[in-house]
Amino acid sequence: MRALARKGKAAAARLYRGYNRRRQRNAPPPSIGTIRILLLHANGMGGTIRTVFNLASYLAATGRDVEIVSILKEAEKPFFPVDERVKFRFLDDRLKPRRGVRAMLSMMPSRLIPEGESAAHRFNAWTDLQLARYIRSLDTGVLMGTRPGLNLAMAQLANPNVITVAQEHVGLNAKPDALQELIKWRYRRFDALVTLTKADLRDYRNTLPKRPKRLVRIPNAVPPMTGGQAKLDAKLVVAVGRITRLKGFHRLITAWEQIAEVHPDWKLRIFGDGPQLDNLRTQIAEAGLEDKVELPGPTQDVGAELEKASIFVLSSRHEGFPMTILEAMAKGLAIVSFNSPHGPKEMITDEVDGLLVKPRTNDNLAASILRVIEDEQLRRSLATGALETARTYDVDAVGRIWDDLLEELLARRNGTYVPKPKPVA
Repeated sequence: MRALARKGKAAAARLYRGYNRRRQRNAPPPSIGTIRILLLHANGMGGTIRTVFNLASYLAATGRDVEIVSILKEAEKPFFPVDERVKFRFLDDRLKPRRGVRAMLSMMPSRLIPEGESAAHRFNAWTDLQLARYIRSLDTGVLMGTRPGLNLAMAQLANPNVITVAQEHVGLNAKPDALQELIKWRYRRFDALVTLTKADLRDYRNTLPKRPKRLVRIPNAVPPMTGGQAKLDAKLVVAVGRITRLKGFHRLITAWEQIAEVHPDWKLRIFGDGPQLDNLRTQIAEAGLEDKVELPGPTQDVGAELEKASIFVLSSRHEGFPMTILEAMAKGLAIVSFNSPHGPKEMITDEVDGLLVKPRTNDNLAASILRVIEDEQLRRSLATGALETARTYDVDAVGRIWDDLLEELLARRNGTYVPKPKPVA
């Protein structure tokens, strides 16, 4: 029976490849004028959503037809601003009641998204059907994925004339082993795989037995923000992010107990929402920090809130390429961050445009924050360095890298690509 099943799978695979070849012959030529970006929930909050909106806005401003294809709709409107030329499509509107086939399939687990994907529980058989239908409906243009589950589905289902670009916002080594195995064998099918950090780029180069046509690192860009630079005279420290254990805000609050003893006039303000919010409130109350630590919730105007502060702290021990650091740098804040190996370690030059906390302990975090509070000259020096660093992540500068990549991918498809000569040593 197993042998028969293997033969059946092989025959189905041959039929599928044959169908793709016939469809490719009748499809329009490859194009980069139309961009479709797969996203889990466009109307939610999070760094990936913010960076996707940033990229989509830039691409739309260049005259391309850009659409964000969100698997889920769980809020009426986007939380983050986006260029009005960017279109939206939602595959599963969860604000509407489920009936009939949709209700039945929504009760069944996903077969398309692997269990190792951290958001696998958000998918089901209905989203599988809608996602597969959508991907198979495309016969040209560019299709981008923004998380492993969507990338893997794209690798399986995208038609041959569609230029496929996989983005990875989380480090390869942070993924479960089973998911890494799927990545090893499916990611080779992409036109390009884009990482945010050099460290992650190295990991993919060392791990993938066969690489996509292009494996490249493109960092996030600084998004447009309201207001001006921080004056650095406020006795205020801020942190921003989704309130989860991964972000380490509980560690930051523990560290703040030491700071409050020495500098009771300084405040900590943590912006965000998430499943750990009640736990943080309880921790603050038990530590007697109610008038020292504030949890105002999420903010739609990050720039205005950063401008009011003097120091920004990132307390997560593992990060990809945190947008919040870029935003704080662009506002001219002094940065204190755990020395996470992929994102902050590449973004921050220790003692120049921020302080990297190592070893990553609560006591060391408190000591670094205290150092910046008590040394105004250091605070202003780090802020000046941060502004200089932020300029290298300008939207137009990063956008041009995307333009060059898309042009190269099209040229590779058209057979007109000429590799640039390597510089002579």
